[in-house]
Amino acid sequence: MTDMAHLGLYGLGTMGSALSLNILDNGFALHVANRTAEVTADFAKEAGALATRLTTHASLADMAKSMPRPRAIILMVPAGRPVEEAIDDLCDLLEPGDTIIDAGNTDFHDTRRRTAKVEGRGLTFIGMGVSGGEEGARNGPSIMVGGTPEAWAGIRPMIHAISAKFNGEPCADHLGPDGAGHFVKTVHNGIEYADMQMISETYGMMRYGQGMDPAMIGARFEAWDQGVLKSYLVEITGKVLQAVDRETGGPAVDVILDRAGQKGTGRWTLIEALRLGQSASSIEAAVAARSWSSEKDTRVAGEAILGGTRGAVSLDDQDYADALLAARIIAYAQGFRLLAAASEEYNWSLDFARIAEIWRAGCIIRSALLDDISAAFRGEMPLGQLIFAPAFADRLKTTLPALRRVVAAAALGGHPVPALASALSFVDTFAMARGTTDLIQAQRDFFGMHGFERIGGASGQHGPWWD
Repeated sequence: MTDMAHLGLYGLGTMGSALSLNILDNGFALHVANRTAEVTADFAKEAGALATRLTTHASLADMAKSMPRPRAIILMVPAGRPVEEAIDDLCDLLEPGDTIIDAGNTDFHDTRRRTAKVEGRGLTFIGMGVSGGEEGARNGPSIMVGGTPEAWAGIRPMIHAISAKFNGEPCADHLGPDGAGHFVKTVHNGIEYADMQMISETYGMMRYGQGMDPAMIGARFEAWDQGVLKSYLVEITGKVLQAVDRETGGPAVDVILDRAGQKGTGRWTLIEALRLGQSASSIEAAVAARSWSSEKDTRVAGEAILGGTRGAVSLDDQDYADALLAARIIAYAQGFRLLAAASEEYNWSLDFARIAEIWRAGCIIRSALLDDISAAFRGEMPLGQLIFAPAFADRLKTTLPALRRVVAAAALGGHPVPALASALSFVDTFAMARGTTDLIQAQRDFFGMHGFERIGGASGQHGPWWD
């Protein structure tokens, strides 16, 4: 079992520094190092009175050699080559009984590979997803751990102490072996992409379709945050839209270039969804929208060439609120479908109710819906589908008409709403006993002799196309 007095952290960037202060603040001794020694010295000053439990080192190698055994070293370095090199170095420096913890955003396939490599050297490896940004890292993030139960037992007291709390319960847990923790964090980020895009589409409709100013829209989001839409993202949207730019005196949002960035976790979610034969259409739409946003010059030219205009729409506040609620439910449902497919594929035995619970505080997608999601997974869930759980099926029946009105108004008015529209198409598909794939199967048989399954009959049948 890992002794928490022998804990180290390498990588004192924004997240690493915040997490280190959190660990120290919760009474644990900590060894730290950074690629550049100056950063380590600056951090020691920042720690102030907490530095009495802090030991600084000039390098990762110095830290590993100086720490008493058993050692548990958290890596807070960028994904890819930096973390790979740090792991390779530690494999040569540590001994059986020591643990390497990768706490960055990492592709779970890399985590699975690294687990095999590190544990082949007699060490223990943990892939740990940490959500909540700098504020969460400092004051309590949501933490998703992947690794052996023995490794989890060694770090559990520290992880529970530094994590966010919901009604006094830690928003952190061991979720499964090898890459399970990093994969759950990846899907969390995919849902985050979808939620942010849906919120921005709703804002766009209200702003450009109904002529509402940002502060007025922000006030609507502020009010929604007091009800069923309560969430961190709705809360900060209300604040962002009501903020005033210091230089211009106008809305702060108006001085921001409409070109979004992304760090890869959204793409990773989609890649794995395709590998597993799953649909994550609302997440895909959000990732695509960010990609399109980066082509600013093309969009400017397109408006001139294609005559892009945004027409007026007539919808009430309740339409927008209900549409956003319906779409958010669908985004969560798609995320949990992907978690279920991966759990089966990689034999992880994920506890979906517990995942929902550890997302209730500390993380970016924390929302009032997560209590209901947890309860749904512990209760009646026809065919294992979240949208079929009685509580959510009832909500969708009530809110889907509003989502239809919003998507229809957007289409007629020339307002792009790819995530809202994708969510609607998804739920409509699963509410239709007979779809249109019969024609696709007929086409495939016509041009490729692929065969089809006849209703009430055998598979491998062929049509009368050549009679």
